[in-house]
Amino acid sequence: MNAEGDMLYVYAVVAGGDYTPAVTGIEGSALHMVGRDTGPRAVVHRHTRGPFDGPDDSVRRWVLEHSEVIDDAWQNSPALLPVSFNVIVRSDPETEATATQQLEHWLDDSAETLSRRLEELRDTSELRVELSLDGSLLEEVYAEVGDMRTEMESRPAGVRRLLEKRLEKTEKEIIDRAADRIYPEIRARIAAHCLDIEEHRSTSRESGLTPVIMASCLVRGTEITALGAELTALKKAQPALSIRFLGPWPPYSFADVSIGKEGNPNGSAPDAPTPNPQGERT
Repeated sequence: MNAEGDMLYVYAVVAGGDYTPAVTGIEGSALHMVGRDTGPRAVVHRHTRGPFDGPDDSVRRWVLEHSEVIDDAWQNSPALLPVSFNVIVRSDPETEATATQQLEHWLDDSAETLSRRLEELRDTSELRVELSLDGSLLEEVYAEVGDMRTEMESRPAGVRRLLEKRLEKTEKEIIDRAADRIYPEIRARIAAHCLDIEEHRSTSRESGLTPVIMASCLVRGTEITALGAELTALKKAQPALSIRFLGPWPPYSFADVSIGKEGNPNGSAPDAPTPNPQGERT
């Protein structure tokens, strides 16, 4: 096979074991494993083209097919490190190493690091937790601006417009203070069920909602139900909380594996979204 055609598209790195893919890859590509039986091993398909690129609908379909391979490996192998969409390993014309040899060398050279991380991620899942405050349900908003609302209703239209702007500003300040006040306890109660937690900043506000915490959580399988129960308890204690609890899915945010940077086996990793299939749990 010539150098142009000798490429491997990589989906994931798994621990040693007898895992064999039960699905096909992108566009029905046949999958196989590269690496020693004792691991780590890579899930790949033989590739004969450049990175997947095209219309948005095609990219979405390819990303979904990529994520289905990762999901199969996550459910049926001892441990898994997802690899981002469009990571391709090529042969090396200078050394005449094939793509398979390139990837095998990288797996061997990185075996200690990969095996340690795989062991850390054994029996784990990623969950997305988003908690926001609904100002219309927050008692302290009613308590502090109730008189302003009553006063506003009796004023002329021009004055009402001015008071309405002042009222909106005051309400925002009250809700922001409430979110800041409850954040430390909420984060601590969520983190108590997690091996790791990665927070995300939210710059946009869903109408009527003020973010308290947006986070990806790495949890053991046994803690998923417990974290859900914790969120239910938080909602019961503060009815103004709006909660989204998404997942579980493979630990995409905690994989820490990058082919195409350090330890590069002549691979390419163009900017592309990491597939992150979402399924609302509660």
